[in-house]
Parts: sequence; structure tokens; C-alpha cells
Amino acid sequence: MQKIFIVATLFFVAATIVGCTGNNGGRSGSASGKIFIVSTTAQIGDAVSHVGAEFVESMSLMGPGIDPHTYKPTHGDVERLTGADIIFYNGNHLEGKMGDIFEQMSGSKPTVAVADGIPEELYITNVSFPGAHDPHIWFDVDLWVMVVQYVAESLAEFDPDHTDEYFANAEAYESELHELDTYVTNRALELDDSSRVLITAHDAFGYFGQAYSFEVRGLQGISTATEAGTADVSSLADFITERQIPAIFVESSVSPRTIEAVQAAVESRGYNVEIGGQLFSDAMGEPGTFEGTYIGMVTYNIDTIVDSLSR
Repeated sequence: MQKIFIVATLFFVAATIVGCTGNNGGRSGSASGKIFIVSTTAQIGDAVSHVGAEFVESMSLMGPGIDPHTYKPTHGDVERLTGADIIFYNGNHLEGKMGDIFEQMSGSKPTVAVADGIPEELYITNVSFPGAHDPHIWFDVDLWVMVVQYVAESLAEFDPDHTDEYFANAEAYESELHELDTYVTNRALELDDSSRVLITAHDAFGYFGQAYSFEVRGLQGISTATEAGTADVSSLADFITERQIPAIFVESSVSPRTIEAVQAAVESRGYNVEIGGQLFSDAMGEPGTFEGTYIGMVTYNIDTIVDSLSR
């Protein structure tokens, strides 16, 4: 019954948005005259703000601690999406059923799935759902550089008068991201190969593991909409005990209960594993803080991971 209600609500939201927007071909959302852009996640909003700079007014629907896999749009979201000139979302089913809404809206305004800026052969396949891809592309900084470039291309297409500025902004930001990638790589290399094992609440760090040579285990699957069972907890506890993993991690957008259950199961096997800290996975930190930026989120994560696994 709950699933039926959620689907019905999403179809209502889609109908409301499509009915209200029309194809006005202009910039209607921002009183300042800037391009009004709505992004789903803060990670995408961060990229849009860097590339669009003074030419855009950017806001994100999903703030700190919000899980995009299970997010349900509010009435306020409907108003923001209706007023947006462009909508940027992740794609690859990160936003769940909201992806269907954006596809329906694409006939009335630009709706950009940033994952489309990455060649499909670079995606990680979701083994649980054949044909689907892991949506957590921001955890490989090199892939996120491609996203930034795609944002610049999308903004230039919408607003060709400022094409040079958008690409110059993207190039400057990409330079910072290349430095970030080097920092993450160097910090990861502080751990020997056997110590690079990352265990979190859900399987959000696949691209991180592939890019920086970590073995990654998530208690839940790629989407937090799936639930971990007793067998999953037991199997992961066996793995931690056998490998003598020193630390496991909770996530800011996922309840800590499941990881705490794993910790308790490990303890019952006669081994103590620490909660190494809280990582930012599907959401960034508070706005106005270092962790509330993409670079800050990634930096905080790698520092937390390496410092905890080095103990």
C-alpha cells in the first residue's frame, strides 16, 4: 500500500509540474534575472555554482543528511522545479522515481542528467540489477571532472552568450579537482594494500574503491531502498573478524543502526572493531562549512578513512 501511495504521489507531482511549466523558452524563475537552476543533490549544485558563477542562481533540493534513493518531493519542491529554467539531476536511478518526473519534464524545459556526461563504459554495473549502473559517480574525482565539463556544455547550450565564461569557470574548477584527485591518491597510498578495506552502511563507494584501490563492502546494496538482513550482518561480521579490519564507517545520510549491528556481531565473535567515523556518501555537509563543498566532502572522507584504518 505504501508503494502504491508513493507512486501515485509522484505521478501527481509530475502532472502538476508539467501542467504548470509549459514551454516558455525563457528565464522565468529568478527575480534577479539570472538563470534559475534547481539541482537534486548538493554535489551537483556545487558543480553548477562553480561553472555558472555570477550568471546563475542555484539551489539544491536535497540538503545535509538527505538520502536521495528514498527522497520524496514536497510541495515546495514542486514550486521550485516549476520555476526553474534548468534542472540538473544525477540520473542512473539515484533519485528513484523522481527520474521519471524529470524525463516527463524534458519536453517543457532542459532537464540534464549529469551522469550522461560520462561514457557508459566507465560506469560500474549494478550486479543486483542487470542493465543498471551504480549512480555514485562523484566518488571518482576524475569522473566528476567530466560532470563539470558536461554542466558547462549544458549551460553554454542554454545561454550561448556566456559560453566562454562557462568553459573558463569549468577549466579553473577542474584544475582544483585534479589537485584533489592527487591528494586523495597520495593519502590512500599511506595505507598498504591489505589495509585498504572500506566497510560502510551501503554500497556507495564503488567508484572510490575502483579509483583509489580500496576493497569496498557495503552492508546494504547500491540503493538504501534495499534492506540488510540478519544473514548480511553475519556474513560481514565474519569478514571483518577474519580480516581483522580495525574500523568500519557510518554514513551521514543513512541510519547508523545497521553498522552498529555489525559492530555488535563482530564483538560477539571476540573481536572489537571501531566505528571509524561518519562519512559523507549521498549528501554533503552543512552549507557554509568546508564539508559542505564537494572538495571539502571528498577531503574529509579520505582523511577520516585513512586516519581510522591507520590506527
